[in-house]
Amino acid sequence: MSAPLQAVRGISDILPADSGRWHWLEQTIREVIAGCGYHEIRLPLLERTELFQRSIGDLTDIVQKEMYTFTDRNGDELSLRPEGTASCVRAALQHGLLQQPQRLWYQGPMFRHERPQKGRYRQFHQIGVEAFGFPGPDIDAELITLSARLWRALGIDAVRLEINSLGTPDERQQYRRELQDYFRRHEAELDDDSRSRLERNPLRILDSKNPALQQLVAAAPLFEQHLGAESRAHDAHLRRLLDAAGVVYHHNPRLVRGLDYYTHTVYEWVTDQLGAQGTICAGGRYDGLVAQFGGKPTPAVGFALGLERVLELATGAPAPGEAAADCYLMPLDATAELVALRLAGQLRDALPRRRIVLHCGGGSLRAQMKRADRSGAALGLILGADECARGEVSLKYLRADRPQEALSLDAVVARLQAEFARV
Repeated sequence: MSAPLQAVRGISDILPADSGRWHWLEQTIREVIAGCGYHEIRLPLLERTELFQRSIGDLTDIVQKEMYTFTDRNGDELSLRPEGTASCVRAALQHGLLQQPQRLWYQGPMFRHERPQKGRYRQFHQIGVEAFGFPGPDIDAELITLSARLWRALGIDAVRLEINSLGTPDERQQYRRELQDYFRRHEAELDDDSRSRLERNPLRILDSKNPALQQLVAAAPLFEQHLGAESRAHDAHLRRLLDAAGVVYHHNPRLVRGLDYYTHTVYEWVTDQLGAQGTICAGGRYDGLVAQFGGKPTPAVGFALGLERVLELATGAPAPGEAAADCYLMPLDATAELVALRLAGQLRDALPRRRIVLHCGGGSLRAQMKRADRSGAALGLILGADECARGEVSLKYLRADRPQEALSLDAVVARLQAEFARV
């Protein structure tokens, strides 16, 4: 006998007991983002692999090690999206959205072939926010304050904001060369992972979590020594705006982000509550990416947050558990099933926000009452042969000590509207 099929490692099901928490999380975030004037764009899961090679960087760990890439029947090399910014830029260019400034957001699953652990999955869910056509640090500040607003709406306070500046591409390249020279002098002290990054992406060595490397990393050259006057002015203005908005932040000179397209502002919201995977939201400015994709030079900035990690911290989320029914209809014979099906439709039309459950599968009154009780419903409607003959239904209060009542079928909808209006 074959073994039962299991989900792919690192890819999880979201069960009914948790789906209500996810609905609450997504709806809360959607309302905050829309309230700040951002519009939703829906992006495909599959893109041409070249899109991520050109944006994220062909030599990054994501492209080299983590993307799910395959050749389809037409010979095209495709990848499941590992992040959303590149797809958003591609879509905005393809559909001519960048003729004017744009505020956009998106949500959905992303895919990276990483080692599964708490807070890190091979299929994970993100919400991303992107703004195009705004050159100054005011939009950087808006996005950071927007994310701070999200934490308040979700009941999250165990987070802190870290910011840094990566300057212009030329300034970053100068720093990259200096960093390579520094780590080459200490190559014998590097671990295998850092040695592999030395030539490809030396800035990522600054992100190493290896305790044995922390002293070496702490002594590495600082990026701010390479910032020019324009980059310093951008960073200083951003900090003044955050101070004015009352947003507390910490300058982290080692914050670099793992994607090649970042310039100027980069930031992360981090927590100590999730173990090693402490970043729940990250972003920054990427002014060169639109031109890199063939568009006109367009300033751009954005962030993405990981929903799995955010949900772990959200104190405002409802407790796990399936949502209770409001009303449970119990037809006791074949004739009653005809009446109950029609009545269920009428109730669902009249009470669109209520959960109206129609019992299916037959069974005695006692068996159906057990199912009604397990559903959590406050009210039960019983239809048997006698009730149908009289054109009535029996209303039973399942969560209150009130006597059972007989109602005419014509009066049921109005009565339940009145009952639920009291709640």
